[in-house]
Amino acid sequence: MLIVASSISFETSAQKKVGSGSFNSVLKVMLKHDVKEVTVTEAEIKRNVIFIDAREKKEFDVSHIRNAIYAGYKDFNLAMLNAVSKQSEVIVYCSIGKRSEDITKKLVTAGYSNVSNLYGGIFEWVNQGNNVVDNNNRITPKVHAYGKFWGRWLDKGEKVYN
Repeated sequence: MLIVASSISFETSAQKKVGSGSFNSVLKVMLKHDVKEVTVTEAEIKRNVIFIDAREKKEFDVSHIRNAIYAGYKDFNLAMLNAVSKQSEVIVYCSIGKRSEDITKKLVTAGYSNVSNLYGGIFEWVNQGNNVVDNNNRITPKVHAYGKFWGRWLDKGEKVYN
């Protein structure tokens, strides 16, 4: 079911789920759902997609999705993505999807035509058994958990707080 309000489309929770029901409930409230969203399952099957990491550098340095481009959040600068075509398929992610939702909006405003927010972020990516890599491109169990409150939504991997 697609709900339309003020020319912004929203998808029901039945269409966008993460593994944990309580995590899904938090995401339904925390996110505005005013940009295109993709689930981890949908992202896993995409080919030639460019992942953009909207977390802080210290989070990215702990681990990130393989070949992701660091864009940051507080220090986000559109010029960091000059090499990314505005027609490329882009998926933006952060820890749970809130910061990446904001960056996704900025990319859409800047003319990127095929950009989505990863629903559940890197936490759900890892929770569903996908690998992340360190800065040497080696698979690592470590994931920056952002903070104790948010880290509770990371069920798999080794939580790092620094």
